[in-house]
Amino acid sequence: METLGVPCVNAITTNYSTSQTQRTTSFIPRLNFLTVPIHPFTKQKHGRVLKMQAADGDYEDYDLKQMRGMAAAKKRWDLLLREGKVKVLTPREAGYAVQLSYKTLLDVRPSVERNKAWVKGSTWIPIFEVDDRFDIGTLTSKITTFMMGGWWSGVPTLTYDNQFISKVEEKFPKDTDLIVACQRGLRSLAACESLYNAGYRNLFWVQGGLEAAEEEDLVIEGPQPLKFAGIGGVSEFLGWTDQQRAIAAKEGWGYQLIFTARLVGLILVADALFLGAQRVGGYIQDIRSH
Repeated sequence: METLGVPCVNAITTNYSTSQTQRTTSFIPRLNFLTVPIHPFTKQKHGRVLKMQAADGDYEDYDLKQMRGMAAAKKRWDLLLREGKVKVLTPREAGYAVQLSYKTLLDVRPSVERNKAWVKGSTWIPIFEVDDRFDIGTLTSKITTFMMGGWWSGVPTLTYDNQFISKVEEKFPKDTDLIVACQRGLRSLAACESLYNAGYRNLFWVQGGLEAAEEEDLVIEGPQPLKFAGIGGVSEFLGWTDQQRAIAAKEGWGYQLIFTARLVGLILVADALFLGAQRVGGYIQDIRSH
């Protein structure tokens, strides 16, 4: 906080020692919502992921290479934080830096999250954006994402923006204090690494992402609460996310009844479709028998 020019107040400021930073790095969120570019030794053809021979002669499938790539990235990010190349801020500290010192908050979330809620005065440059292409390989990736849980969580297929660094450079010189944030804290770490490698040296990472912020931490704009920006799919529709449960605990039965009605309606629709399919099947059988 002193680096950002914000007065240190014991009630709101944490002094990150080396040991504390090491504990902080263990916080790194789950990697299941980050789209990692396909490994150079892996290719897609006609919607299928093909195994390619690596330099050492071994054959490895795409999933294994993706997992190894994520593990390697996590180690690099841990090192950036541990060595102090990227400073750590809580959402509250980030809010004070933005509001009191007018520092830049760089929002790197995709549009599906940014459009729901955003920090007032923040600059939006997504590092990953929704993949709106419709070629064979992309469609296969979208179907896989949907079947592997996208239908439940609402997480879309994302693609890395190769112009991310150049877009940031157009707006900010290399000596700018940049507070980098995403929804949960992972993609912003990837952005910090890219920015550091591009020559930015005054980087601050919002620990836990914007989703970890309380209402009083940041000035928020948008149609939905900031904590709801990262949810979607069937789980959001039914109110079965942690964020919605927390709100329901405060709002009481009135809020919960809305989602109960949705669940009953979904069951009735599914039941109607099942009975309709049975009837259509019976009609088709009758037609064939005559």
